[in-house]
Amino acid sequence: RRSSDLVCSGHVSGGAGRARLGEARCSVRSGGKMSIKVYSTSVTGSRDVKSQQSEIKRILEAKGYAHEMVDISQDSGLLEEMRSRVGNPKATVPQICNGEQYCGDYTMFKEAVEDDLLKEFLKIVTQ
Repeated sequence: RRSSDLVCSGHVSGGAGRARLGEARCSVRSGGKMSIKVYSTSVTGSRDVKSQQSEIKRILEAKGYAHEMVDISQDSGLLEEMRSRVGNPKATVPQICNGEQYCGDYTMFKEAVEDDLLKEFLKIVTQ
């Protein structure tokens, strides 16, 4: 039997005497180390991007996969980290990685869900 807990936390960042509350991070922990990262942004005017990010988060939580939503708008270094992992200097959110391995973008994620191949897409190894 596996137990899962929804874990959410916020973070505070700032500089030069300013502090600001960042986006809350939520994950579903299933006894293992969290390594799935969904690169996203809280600053976008695109309804498509917002919808895609929400759908990825909803599906991962519903399936019980531990994950971290990484908001690239909080730090420019996170954008570079995402693009480096993806291997594309012009990559945009959302992008999904498992540890150091790039899994894919929203279109690839959606295809994996439709084909019932999400575990393989996420590069999850069962023991």
